[in-house]
Formats: sequence, C-alpha cells, structure tokens
Amino acid sequence: MHSSRDDYPIISIDPLDAFLDLAEIPDIPASLSMRGSLESTKGRIFLTVVGSRKYSSYGKSCCQSLISGLREYPITIVSGMALGIDAIAHQAALDVGLPTIAFPGSGLNWNVLYPAQHRALAEDILSAGGAIISEYQHDMRATPWSFPRRNRLEAGISRMTLIIEAEEQSGTLITARLATDYNKVVGAVPGPITSPTSQGPNWLLKLGAVPITESADILKELNLIAHSFLDSKPVALLNADEEKVIALLMQPKTKEAIIQELSLDPGAANIIFSTLEIKGVIKETFGYVERIV
Repeated sequence: MHSSRDDYPIISIDPLDAFLDLAEIPDIPASLSMRGSLESTKGRIFLTVVGSRKYSSYGKSCCQSLISGLREYPITIVSGMALGIDAIAHQAALDVGLPTIAFPGSGLNWNVLYPAQHRALAEDILSAGGAIISEYQHDMRATPWSFPRRNRLEAGISRMTLIIEAEEQSGTLITARLATDYNKVVGAVPGPITSPTSQGPNWLLKLGAVPITESADILKELNLIAHSFLDSKPVALLNADEEKVIALLMQPKTKEAIIQELSLDPGAANIIFSTLEIKGVIKETFGYVERIV
C-alpha cells in the first residue's frame, strides 16, 4: 500500500535521547520535532555530507560515487535537504539503501517545508525509513538565519562532516567550522583550482581537513575500513613475502625481530617494509612496525 504524508505525523523528541553527541555542543535545543523514525539509524555512525547549491557535474559525480562506496557499512547519511549537493547526498543514500535523515532550515509542516521542490524527496526519505528533523516551530518558513543555526545540529550529531564543493563565502563552510569546534573529523573533496566551488574545500584542506578522494578514506576516518580491507584485498594486493610479514604482525614488532623470525635477508626485508608502507598496510612508530588494517 502506498504511504501518504499523513502516515508521518510530527512528533516531539528529546534531543539527547535521540542524539547523544548533542551533549557536546553549546545551545542544545530544548526539543526537536520529527517526521519519520530513527529506528533505521540505531547502531549506525552519522556522516554529514554537505556542499554547494551551485554544484558542478564533478561535485555530483563525487558525491554519488563516495556514498555508493559506503553501501555495505553501518552509516547514516545526514544533510540539509537543500538544493545542490545536499539533495544529491540524500538521493545517493536512498539509491544504495543507506538510511538518511534531513535537517531542513524550516519547520516541518508540508506547506512550509523548504525547499518546496524537495517535498517529494522528503517523502522518499520518510518512506525509506528515515526522518526529517527540525528545532523550529512547525509552521516556520526558512529564513537567512535558520540555515546556519540548523548547521550546528548536522555537525553536532555526526562523527564526520564531509564537504563536497563550496564557494569561498559559502554557508557550507559554517558547518565545517562548527564540526571543527566540536572536535569532529572534517573531510573535504579536492577540486579543480580554477573552479569557484572548489575554493572552499581546497581552503579547508590547507587548514588540515582530511583529503577524501575515495570511499575508503571515509571508512578509514570512521574506523570501518579494517574488515573490508582484510576481506577483499590482501590476497590480490600482497605477494607471499608481504603476507608472511603481515601474518606475523598480530602485535607490533621491531624490524629486527621480524627479520629474525622470518629469516629474511635484511636488504630484501627493507624493500618489503617500504612496499607495505606505501600500500598503507603497515606503519612504523617509535621503532615498532604495526599493521594498520
């Protein structure tokens, strides 16, 4: 049976019951209004994905590709349902079966839900088991100040905020700044230096944001990469000698201990260590080699 808008009444929820991480932000809302459900998000990590309304084909492709690569993982995509990258992120999540929740810059009454073009998208989010959430009065229309204010909720509930395209003065950068203030991971997709919508992400990268060029970069930051890497890559990725080294590293060891236990030629061993480090499989810290996948 096809669901209707009436199937998703507005309910009031306690912010801290719904999102424990909001305890870490200033100015916690007294209550939140919600259509839909958070059941599909239980036990999942929130990832906020935001970007420019004036997106390019490059930005759209990056957003779709990155989210597609997260399809098998316990992740919920969070965004603001705005025109541009926000809507693309929600739709990309729906397309691969990931839960998604939206924080519009308006109240939740259908006649004010912003933007009007995305009310059908809101229904799709709800019918897929997601939610749309707001701290504003049900009948409040979007205002210039309501968007930056809701950004603190997007950043506050998520472990990581990912920026895909933003102009130099974009409101998207407010979300990135707030995420930094809340000690969350900020990721940015590098863009062409001649593109105005790349100015924001490229500036964030200069300031120390994590470069995101593939889905695995996101998974690594969310501590979700290990099982994927071990399940699918090592047999094809590593040669026999490299696999022996990895198998030995159930705990960190010195290079000398590894060489001795495996009876390796020191020169050949150093090549193996360097190759594994380049492949991102091991790292050396304080004289000890450890596997990182």
